[in-house]
Amino acid sequence: MGEYSTIMARDGHEFQAWLAAAPGRPRGAVVVIQEIFGVNSHIRKVTDGFAADGYTAIAPCLFDRVRRGIELSYTAADMQEGSGYVKQLTPQDTLLDLAAAIAVVRRSGRTATVGYCWGGTLSYVAACQLPLACAVVYYGKLASYLEQKPRCPVLYHYGSEDRSIPAADVAHIRAANPQAPLFVYEGAGHGFNCEQRDSYNPQVAALARARTVDFLNRHVAGGEPVQG
Repeated sequence: MGEYSTIMARDGHEFQAWLAAAPGRPRGAVVVIQEIFGVNSHIRKVTDGFAADGYTAIAPCLFDRVRRGIELSYTAADMQEGSGYVKQLTPQDTLLDLAAAIAVVRRSGRTATVGYCWGGTLSYVAACQLPLACAVVYYGKLASYLEQKPRCPVLYHYGSEDRSIPAADVAHIRAANPQAPLFVYEGAGHGFNCEQRDSYNPQVAALARARTVDFLNRHVAGGEPVQG
């Protein structure tokens, strides 16, 4: 459904983004924020899925500031490689690229971010610093960012068996944002949404996605909640 497009950040950096159009008049826009594995086939599929739901969807290639065309799988070696790329980026750089992606889809209406893993962290930061209707965080590490306060509604998804984000960290997130919807899925591990990972949990992924779409419908499209 989508295709790559070249966009430019305010500092003149040109980079690729996977852009998928809604089949009809868009209900709004969704910026999908990648994991540490780049805009790979999983992230493209997720982006196409939000487009099929009626949103203009875009996934900026945040690693293009390091090297273009990075697309990793979920092996230990690729995880190490992706972590290395993240360390070469500053929050300021990624915010510039996210702001550029938001600008591209602005004419579609109100805009949300939905981020996964590292992208979940960035989705929270974007909610604190960029003009958004709402944001969704899938298993993002937020301990270092909770002094920042979101400017828009945020939805959180975590797994009870996520060894990289302990229950105490999730409790701190809940305490910092007590009014926000935060779901902890029993038995789910880190990366439960990704069908290419060993930790994939299809039942939990489907439930989290339904809640995400409902959240987008209310805060971006302004429609009635999805029933079911």
